[in-house]
Amino acid sequence: MSNTIEIYIVDSFTDKPFKGNPAGVCILKNKLQDQQMLSIAKELGLSETAFISKLDSLNTYSIRYFSPKMEIPLCGHATLAASKVLFEKDTSLTNIHFNTSQSLDLIIKRNGENILMEFPVYDTTPQETPEALLKALGIEEIINSVYNKETGILLLEISDSQVLNNLTPDFENLKRSHTSINGVLVSAISKQTNYDFESRYFWPWSGTNEDPVTGATHTFLAKYWGNRLGKTKMNSYQCSERTGFMEVELISNEKLLIKSVAQIVLKGELTI
Repeated sequence: MSNTIEIYIVDSFTDKPFKGNPAGVCILKNKLQDQQMLSIAKELGLSETAFISKLDSLNTYSIRYFSPKMEIPLCGHATLAASKVLFEKDTSLTNIHFNTSQSLDLIIKRNGENILMEFPVYDTTPQETPEALLKALGIEEIINSVYNKETGILLLEISDSQVLNNLTPDFENLKRSHTSINGVLVSAISKQTNYDFESRYFWPWSGTNEDPVTGATHTFLAKYWGNRLGKTKMNSYQCSERTGFMEVELISNEKLLIKSVAQIVLKGELTI
């Protein structure tokens, strides 16, 4: 017997369709096996697909994230996408709780068109960067190299956001240059007056070559730049080809608020 699943594609961290980061959202009425969710993520071919299931508690859902390659512990743009879908389906909703596979309780609130997401704050520790990785990225000099263990991501700060914009990595050599990270995030102070910092995220190890806009990296990126700039509230711009933006606010040592918008571009049914 076939099973149909309500499915959406949502462009996150943008106020325009076909910009930002597209995520799949599947609303599950019946339990799926991990391999089925991975197969759906592969079929959609997006950087992540969120699978959400209603729990017994009011406005509480489980959420799991899959790239076409593997399950991802936390994904900001897919969380934003799932929130947008639920808020559109029930206009009386003002807040949502998402329970992740890591037992995180993500609190989501609606404020007009804006969606506010409470995420954890993570630290970084210094880590050496292989020369082969820098060469594959096309970077000659870095200011800092740090690592976040919760996401398995290496963060590189460089001095020029224009250099960041112009990076054209050799992804095959990039993947060979390191064997124990999920991705590398390159960031720089923004030259745009309405943004504080910019970034790009490359993750051929665990997803697509480049993620257009990445909420989860801000779990450590916000604290990193907050310390560097002496700010608790900042505007972030991801200068990928599709581009995207968000406001981040460090509300405590443990909690981060991410504010942005999203656009639903497709709704349908998936048959498995």
